[in-house]
Amino acid sequence: MNDKKYEIAMEVAGNTAMWTRPDTGDCPCSYPAPTYSASKGIFESILWGPAISIIPTRVEICKPIQYHSYVTNYGGPNRSNPDIKSGNNYQLVATVLVDVCYKLYAVVEQNNNRDSFNLRSRLWDAHTTSPGHAYKAIFERRLNRGQSFGTVSLGWREFTTSYVGPLRSSTHACEELPDIVIPSMLRTVFDSSTYGHVGPRFDTDVRIHDGTLIYPLGGDNR
Repeated sequence: MNDKKYEIAMEVAGNTAMWTRPDTGDCPCSYPAPTYSASKGIFESILWGPAISIIPTRVEICKPIQYHSYVTNYGGPNRSNPDIKSGNNYQLVATVLVDVCYKLYAVVEQNNNRDSFNLRSRLWDAHTTSPGHAYKAIFERRLNRGQSFGTVSLGWREFTTSYVGPLRSSTHACEELPDIVIPSMLRTVFDSSTYGHVGPRFDTDVRIHDGTLIYPLGGDNR
């Protein structure tokens, strides 16, 4: 068993982002920074590893927080049955973030819950003596090459990035931002990172200080 942890980091930027607060209902509003599960998903968009756990540790907010109204026509499955049958969409009003830039940090460690592995994951694990080290090396190589496992988005799928890559020396956490305390922040939507069931979990009193949000420890979705 290899319990060593390996640090990884990346930077993302874009015109629009949406880290949805579940408590804002039909007119959703964004958190000021990515949730724990959103950060995890961004790392996994570059490389998903079957035998490792990605544990986001912190996010640096590198541009001032700016909210903006966003309106789109919604045609998804959450419409009423009559609207679905008649092919009607409805206008979805949201409060999003604009002109965003984040530096994301995480640690990678071996996933020792092998009971959750499928056959492909077991074969990969059997040929890798240090999954965390291997993931870090492959992740950084892909990040530098501009490769990804899936499309990197900033919350909602339509909000794609203008930059995805290694940390840039020209960007820094906005230390001039006032402290923000988020009373309740979504941590994970599912109770497991693979084959999970819906079971939302929340962190309380999450603080943004000097432009940095540190994700609370514990309760990781592995």
